[in-house]
Amino acid sequence: MFLPRRKSTVLALACCIAFSLWFFDYGQPTIGPLLPYTQQQPNSPGVASNPATPAPAQPPHKDHDDKVLSPGGTKPGSGAEKVSEHYPVKSFIPLPTGTPIEFPKIQYSFGTESQEAKAEREERLTAVKESFIHSWAGYKKYAWKEDELAPVQGAHSTTFGGWGATLVDSLDSLWMMGLKEDFEEAVKAIEKIDLSTTKLEVLNVFETTIRYLGGFLGAYDISGGKYPVLLDKAKEVGNLLYGSFDTPNRLPVTRWGWEAAKQGAKQEAFESTLIAEIGSLTLEFTRLAQLTNDVKYFDAVQRITDVLDEQQNKTALPGLWPVIMDAKRGKCTDLGFFNLGGMSDSMYEYLPKQHMLLGGLTPQYKKMYEATLSPIMKHIFFRAMNPEKEKILISSGVRVNGNAGVIVPDYEGQHLACFAGGMVGIGAKIFDRPDDLKTARQLVDGCIWAYNHTQTGIMPERFHMVPCKDEECPWDEGRWLKFVGIRTDKIESIFEGMTDEEKGKWVAENENIPRGFSSIPDRRYLLRPEAIESIFILYRITGEKIYQDAAWRMFTAIEKYTRTEIASAAINDVTSASPEKDDRMESFWLAETLKYFYAIFADPEVLSLDDYVL
Repeated sequence: MFLPRRKSTVLALACCIAFSLWFFDYGQPTIGPLLPYTQQQPNSPGVASNPATPAPAQPPHKDHDDKVLSPGGTKPGSGAEKVSEHYPVKSFIPLPTGTPIEFPKIQYSFGTESQEAKAEREERLTAVKESFIHSWAGYKKYAWKEDELAPVQGAHSTTFGGWGATLVDSLDSLWMMGLKEDFEEAVKAIEKIDLSTTKLEVLNVFETTIRYLGGFLGAYDISGGKYPVLLDKAKEVGNLLYGSFDTPNRLPVTRWGWEAAKQGAKQEAFESTLIAEIGSLTLEFTRLAQLTNDVKYFDAVQRITDVLDEQQNKTALPGLWPVIMDAKRGKCTDLGFFNLGGMSDSMYEYLPKQHMLLGGLTPQYKKMYEATLSPIMKHIFFRAMNPEKEKILISSGVRVNGNAGVIVPDYEGQHLACFAGGMVGIGAKIFDRPDDLKTARQLVDGCIWAYNHTQTGIMPERFHMVPCKDEECPWDEGRWLKFVGIRTDKIESIFEGMTDEEKGKWVAENENIPRGFSSIPDRRYLLRPEAIESIFILYRITGEKIYQDAAWRMFTAIEKYTRTEIASAAINDVTSASPEKDDRMESFWLAETLKYFYAIFADPEVLSLDDYVL
């Protein structure tokens, strides 16, 4: 979606069980709605120019001090009752005011392309659009107004509230691709969505925010404010979710029993809360505050940021936040696991985006981003050994063990973590850190490498690689095989008496481990967008066609192995020449993955990085 983001007009885009579910199935934010790059005047249509003057902060509404809309918000004429808050805000944090700073130009100055280059680009663009239309048609036929399409059987599922997650999340893509009739048909369907009730007893506040609130806001912004119902629906979602913040410390209940709250039950934030779920609400709530002039939404998420800011240098790995925090006490100080992949990703991603969305009017988000980048480069990014001797970086994770603070790296890459290249690239431009662009390139090259080196040409969900020993980093077959042998969880009698290297050779041959990977614990491809998003960003920053060509290889591989008669489906093994299809198509396939494939082949002024926060 177009928001800040995830995700103005910016594409803004719990416990051990929750930890496990997130680790294996967590979907990256659809990066907020498409928000405009700098702030617009509240309720004004169109995309703001850069710079623009943000709207002045408004005093809190009188009844904000003791009342909150009942879950579901107030629909025009609905007369929804108000429910007293248990822990009302007495003084709201205002939106920053003043004249936004003038950010450095992000996007490359593209010249006139040759007729041959234009023909190739437009042919690729047409192919991507056809793929989108194919999947959208399948959704309309078999899952209209439902959350997700089952693209193999032609069924549907309720996964995110039952309000039509794919319908809402895909709106900005429809608009961007010029599918106005489909867009307006979707908007009419959205008018009838009843956000006052859901089939789910527990709402995931993060997922609801990025898919619905971000989806409505992104569509409202990219369409120039011409469809007021989109903002009305965004307010309904915002008012619904605002109830999750009614806790003693105003930090939200991220897996929220909304019905109990509606009945007046007291609540408090969880002691075990995923950092991405609590730290990735800023863009959408801030944009809603800007458009409605209602500061309560910004206040809600700014309180989260203030806690994370205060805790940033108190963690077991100063500068980084562990994947799980104690939101009940507002603490991130327990020893734990740190990464930029599942459970953490968008929390980091939103820092530079929020800085842009606020027009650079507060130094807080820049300070937090720069404070985290140094330990990320030292502990999280690693150079991976590969047969081609390419200088690639992989974003992994580390665990801090014991009182001595022993740091243990896992050298695991994740598709989710591929957002990092784009994040570092944007940060290099807006914060005037030109040396970081090299790091951004190597991170993107690492994700491209992972796509290029499987049997399908598609990157796996999770994998391990071997870290380089020195700057030269020559390929060492024996060292690679040793790591393969150490990584395997196979218990085979044939291994008896084998060295790790001998074991690794057997595993690589029999378990289909491509050279360079040391293990692939999760071989699925879930139609994720993170890699193509970063490739798109690097292309727009550098203007280098190598990124378009990489994107085209990726797209053709994905089309070959995921397309069904109905739409596109996730696949279970990217290392198989004939992978089985899983009967699921998450909303981000239409909302993000195909949008970025489309945008990289579109005219550079479509979704310009100087106009939108993605």
